[in-house]
Order: sequence, then structure tokens, then C-alpha cells
Amino acid sequence: MRAAMHDVADSLVGQPDLDATLAAVTAAAVDLIDGIDFADILIITGDDFQSLNPTVPVLAELDQLQKQFGEGPCLDAAAGDSIVRCADLSGDDRWPRFAKGAVGHGINSMLSYQLYTHDNGAGALNLFGRDTHTFDDNSESIGAMLATQAAMAIIAGERETQFQSALAGRDLIGQAKGIIMERFKIDAVSAFEMLRKLSQDGNEKLSRIAARVVDTTVE
Repeated sequence: MRAAMHDVADSLVGQPDLDATLAAVTAAAVDLIDGIDFADILIITGDDFQSLNPTVPVLAELDQLQKQFGEGPCLDAAAGDSIVRCADLSGDDRWPRFAKGAVGHGINSMLSYQLYTHDNGAGALNLFGRDTHTFDDNSESIGAMLATQAAMAIIAGERETQFQSALAGRDLIGQAKGIIMERFKIDAVSAFEMLRKLSQDGNEKLSRIAARVVDTTVE
């Protein structure tokens, strides 16, 4: 098992993008963890619930049930508890409405792991079993390792998005400076100061002011 886990970790590092990494995580969970038949990743952003890389389509329906009822192991893991374990949904009174719906879809046990939580949302890795009482402490440990890999991939993806956004913003500011320099026959420092003053006076981000300058010129 240790060798298999090492191979999985290596394969996750080698994935080309975030979507491929998360797909590899959910597939590995089903392959490696006894008693786990399905897996997905739930991302919550405000009121939006998104099921990523579900190994079967029905998992997206289960995520929406949790949104509808405002209860469920995935919600508990995403919003607070680091690990939520349920060996028998039919006998668990923590989420009665969700449990009834899940059992109706053939899901009788679950493991959920918090991936991240911040002001804008949260995420969880969710593992589903057809049978009851099928996973143990070893199952939980393997799931925790996969959850860590998924969390690292998501955080890295967010940082890359922020970096690309920052680069795009800098490019817009540079274009706007050039437009202002040409239009008002001023130097780069004065052009930037003009943009900065517009940003402060209007209480808007500098990049948005720059985008408007560029868009107006294009039009």
C-alpha cells in the first residue's frame, strides 16, 4: 500500500492542470480505499455548489440535496469539521433529510474531508460507499492524504489565477499610461499619477480605471 500511495503522489504532481489533478484524486480514492465506491469534490462559493470530477453523475445530485436541505457531511466538512465520518447514513440523525435522499440513491456510508475554507467559500473531498461500516482508520488515513493533495492543488491553482490576473492588470496599466502620455503629452510618471488620482477619487481599483481608459480608446 505504501508503494501504491507513493505512486499516486508522484502521478498527482505530474498532472498538467488543476482539473486533471482533481480527477486523479477522485479516481485514486475509489481505487485505493476499501469500501469507497464513488468520490467527488464539492466547491462552495456563496450560494453556488459545484461538484468537481465526480466519478459518477449522481454525486452532483447529492451535493445539490445538501444545498437544498442545508445539511450533510460534505457541508459539515467544508464549513467546519476537518473530517466527517458516517458509517451508516440510515442510522445517523445528524442529517436526517439528506441521509434519506442519499440512501434512496444507494449511498449508505460517507467520508468527507475539508480542503479549505475562507471568506468566499469552502471545499471538501467526499467519498461515498454503497455498503455500511466498510471503511476503517486506514481508509480514513488514505483519504486524508488524498485530501491534502487536492487542497494543495486548489491553493496552487488559486495563486496562479491571482498571478495571471495581476499580470493582466499590470499590462492594462501600462497600456493606459501610454495612451495618457500620448494624449496629454506628459511623461510616464505624470501619467501614472493621473491614473492613481482617478483611482483614489473614484474609490476604484487602479486596474479598473486603466481598463476603462483602454476600452474608451479602442471604441
